[in-house]
This record gives sequence, C-alpha cells and structure tokens, in this order.
Amino acid sequence: MIINTFPLLEGAKKARGAAVVIDVFRAFSVECYLYRNNVDTVIPVADMDIAYGLKKRHPGYILIGERGGKTLPGCDFGNSPTEIENIDFTGKTVVHTTSAGTQGLDNASGADIVLTGSLVNSKAIVRFLLKNGFREISLIPMGLAATSEASEDTLCASYIERLLRGEDPDISADIERLKDTTGRRFFDPEKEFLPERDFELCTRLNAFDFVIKAERIDGLLKTARVDA
Repeated sequence: MIINTFPLLEGAKKARGAAVVIDVFRAFSVECYLYRNNVDTVIPVADMDIAYGLKKRHPGYILIGERGGKTLPGCDFGNSPTEIENIDFTGKTVVHTTSAGTQGLDNASGADIVLTGSLVNSKAIVRFLLKNGFREISLIPMGLAATSEASEDTLCASYIERLLRGEDPDISADIERLKDTTGRRFFDPEKEFLPERDFELCTRLNAFDFVIKAERIDGLLKTARVDA
C-alpha cells in the first residue's frame, strides 16, 4: 500500500488513487452530522457565486457557508455542527461552501475516488479503504483556509495513516492539546461565531460508522453517505 500525505490546496491537486480530503474544523465534521440527520444530498461548492446561484435557482435548497469562519450573508446556517446538530434534514439538499474543505474536494480531480475526512469517522474511512483494496491512498489535510497547516487536520491524517498500517493509537491526549493550538479559537469569547461546542462535536472520535463519498455528477460535485 502506498500512502502519501499531500497538504493544502496544492496537495489536493496532487492526489491520486483514493483521496481523503480532511477538514476537521469544521466542514467534514458538519457533513457527518448532516448525514446523521438524514440529509438527502450535499453539494460541496468551492465558488461562493455558484453556491448563491444554486440557492437562487432552487429556493428549497439549504445553504451552509463560511469564509474566515464567519457565516456568509444569505446562508441558512453557518459551517457549524452546533447549529445543525438537532435539525432534521430529511429529504433536503444542502449546498455547502467553505474556506478549506470544499476547496479540496473541488481540486482533487486527479483521484480515482474522493472521500471526506474527519476525526468523527476516521475508522470508518479506514475500513472502507481496506475493504475495497485501494493500493494508493492520498491523505490531504486542508489546513487553515487551505493555505497553512492546521494541527487538527495534520493529526487526523496521521491517525488515519497509522490505522491503515495496522496500529490503533490512543490520540485522546493529542486531541486535548488541540485546545492550545488551532482549537484555541473555539474558546475565545471574542469569536462568538465559533461556538465552543463545535470543538467537542468535531473531536468525537469515531462517532460515525459511515463514509462520505464525493462524485461529480452533471458538472456538480455531490456527496453521498456510504456505510462502511
């Protein structure tokens, strides 16, 4: 098995084989909660104008978006698991645009298959990859705004790689240390747009037993839940 780690937006462009695009805080944790809450389809979009255009043409779509962590004007929800944790999305289509995660999905076009990556479903990702016999795996920690390293995404990539290699590491202390690095922003009272609960929801290790697969259909990326 060949496992490569290709960080950030440029890394997404290098992805080959099975790509796992990782965004722990918060895009792909949010998508796990959306699928837990029975969303029908998520359309991840890199370009804000495309996201707004989809909402305009389909008023029934739910728009979730952020830039710089802040909810975009006109969105139904921000990119926050706390906001959508208890919302029933049964039968709904969500358009999702973010600073990092959705940018990575859009740029991982050289991969044979693309999965979202997060701490909340890491073991499910590994089971899916091993079960399907992928020989080349690209791990893509998207970082902050897809341009600089974020500790939580680097940790998730390392954790997934170690699981793939047959280890079962205890990373609880590493998760706790995130509160002193890139997770610190969730505990800053001046950043009310970043709920403290988001940290907890995004670090519930292996809370979900499914993966999220992205495919381009009729020119648009769409994700779907796949049980692992």
